[in-house]
Amino acid sequence: MYSYIARRLAFGGITVFGVSIIVFLIMRIMPGDPLTAIFGPEGMTKLTAAQRQSYMDELGLSDPLIVQYVSWLWDIAKGELGRSFFRAESVGEMVLRRGPLTAQIAILSVVLSWILGLPVAIVSALRPNSVADTTARIISITCLAVPGFWLGMLLVLGFLFGFGYRAPQTAGGLGLFEDPGTVLQIIIGPAFVLALGQAAYIARMARSSLLEVIREDYVRTARAKGLNGRLVVTLHALPNALLPVITLSGILLGFVLAGSIPVERAFGTPGLGYAMFTAVNERDIFVMQNLVFLYAVVFVMLNIAVDIIIAWIDPRIRYG
Repeated sequence: MYSYIARRLAFGGITVFGVSIIVFLIMRIMPGDPLTAIFGPEGMTKLTAAQRQSYMDELGLSDPLIVQYVSWLWDIAKGELGRSFFRAESVGEMVLRRGPLTAQIAILSVVLSWILGLPVAIVSALRPNSVADTTARIISITCLAVPGFWLGMLLVLGFLFGFGYRAPQTAGGLGLFEDPGTVLQIIIGPAFVLALGQAAYIARMARSSLLEVIREDYVRTARAKGLNGRLVVTLHALPNALLPVITLSGILLGFVLAGSIPVERAFGTPGLGYAMFTAVNERDIFVMQNLVFLYAVVFVMLNIAVDIIIAWIDPRIRYG
């Protein structure tokens, strides 16, 4: 088990290193000038060439790319993630203030996706090709096809104009245990929208896995002994069918972080997704660079954690 964990961590480290190179280069080849984003087109016309060079030197953007890259990695190693061009806070402070809200949205969306997806999968697997199965598959495909940000805007407009309700506003940094009611009102909308797409994936994966497990010999034996059909599914088939679903949930949790960007913007939720959206609009290069890298690191760590959990549950994986 320890050798398996060491291998996964090593591969994860290599992946993170490769991602850091890609993120750094993308940020440097993006069109536009950071100084134009800071001063605006009119302000740029008032800057002399010496002033422009001075600002570029101050930002470290006039150094050779290799120097900029090494300096960036060294700053990350020291825990210094740079500062926003437009706000009096560092990226680290932004992550600490806004990150918990996005994490709560992601975790709640995964919980809701299981609550919504697993019952649908069980019904579909027990009655394949029935009306209920066909209806469930149509709904799943629809949830996969509908963009989250569009559905989010519909929900916001529906609650606003239909019921006169809007979620409480906060600048971020509100802890779950400080005011659970307020936090739940803020995160339930984005979490529900993100959960719909995840629930569709989970329903389809769990249905396929259950259909395979139900045909196994030990399930037939349990039925032959006279066990109730529901007990056979819940106690024998479902636990073994959940392994690929757990793997999928870990991957989807990483995708939720990216999906939270337009959804948080639609709901006006002040999480990291909203901060990323704002940074892209303002071309706040250091915020974009560090948040994209942070998202990538979290995604890799989630995949490693899921692999370790699956290997702990099923020894065949770590010894395979």
